[in-house]
Amino acid sequence: MIEELDRFETPRIVKSHDVHLDGDYADWIAELKHRYRSAQVKASVRVNSEKLLFNWELGRDLVQKKAEERWGAGVVEQVSLDLQREFPNAEGFSVRNIWYVKQWYLFYNQGDTKLHQAGAEFKRLKLHQAGAEILLQPVIEINEIKLRQHGGEKLQQSVAEFPALFALVPWRHHVEIISKCKSIEEALFYIGKTIEQGLSRAALVNCIKANLYEHQGKILNNFAEHMPELQSKLVQEVFKENYDFGFATVDHEIYNEDDLEEALTKSITGLLLELGTGFALIGRQKQLWAGDTTRKIDLLFYHIRLRCYVVCELKAKAFEPEFAGKLNFYVNAVDDLLKDKEDNPTIGLLICSDMNKAEVQWSFRGISTPIGVATYNNIRIKDALPTQEQLKERMELLQREMRATKRLMKGKK
Repeated sequence: MIEELDRFETPRIVKSHDVHLDGDYADWIAELKHRYRSAQVKASVRVNSEKLLFNWELGRDLVQKKAEERWGAGVVEQVSLDLQREFPNAEGFSVRNIWYVKQWYLFYNQGDTKLHQAGAEFKRLKLHQAGAEILLQPVIEINEIKLRQHGGEKLQQSVAEFPALFALVPWRHHVEIISKCKSIEEALFYIGKTIEQGLSRAALVNCIKANLYEHQGKILNNFAEHMPELQSKLVQEVFKENYDFGFATVDHEIYNEDDLEEALTKSITGLLLELGTGFALIGRQKQLWAGDTTRKIDLLFYHIRLRCYVVCELKAKAFEPEFAGKLNFYVNAVDDLLKDKEDNPTIGLLICSDMNKAEVQWSFRGISTPIGVATYNNIRIKDALPTQEQLKERMELLQREMRATKRLMKGKK
């Protein structure tokens, strides 16, 4: 053992040598990497859970102790000073952050809707598909250790009322959610999206700005009639009732389906971001050959989480009943020609400029494939955008107006 240690005292370049690598070694290294990544995730979740539980308890104390009534209006500032004095290198003790801590607790614990009354929302989030049970294990272990070591009615109450799923969301995400959401149900929706999709804070803010809570899950569809209940709910959460195509530009105000498709696929990144996580583009104008007839699907996707093909038809005009029949035809064709036995049934998505809901619902009758109809807006018109020369003229005009205003102001003095 000493000789082996002495061998590493001699300076040298570390490199691969004198080893015989085989399949067993590769399996072992892969297992080590997996164990270390798992340890990293658990450590991160443990740290985040501890900090969030501390924030939850601090917010609860400020509320339940009626701190401002008891010690004065400046008590939050005083708490901030005392904690920063004691822990000068710690983050999260600014006055602003402690106010957020109080608001966080209040958001979920006031009015008629308490957090525990909205607990059913968590079941709807399908978090098991994101491996949430594995991530939650260290949180559960922390709570059990705390209760065993300290006990006490107060601690048990704190651990019991703090939702374990909150520990899977970073603190700054929580701040954005309570600052921008109007209800507990809406907040839980974005918490679920953050966990399911690993949203960055910027991505979360974009989802809230796009009002994803209002638009997602409300698409007109027949999913419930033709899919198992759990699959139907999951599919409805994926699709929106309206898509914002503000990233795409067409050449003229009067445009057709080809122009719309061209504009959308020029910015495929923008299209995939707007559709949502999980969509992979298989092809544009995908040809179907049936006898001596060739037909083309506008856009064909595969959704990784739903494990199914998605046929997307684009219409640059309002919904017409015959659109549903054509989409049904394409869905059946993809089921027969492309779908493997491991895939779920293909889904049809029709996106048009407008719709009459009654017409859409009548069109669903007699159709046995799962389809949904949505609308789009915010397509930009190239002709409506100022040219570089026009922008230059406008800038020069603005500068002349500013100079004239300055001369006028000097004259008044």
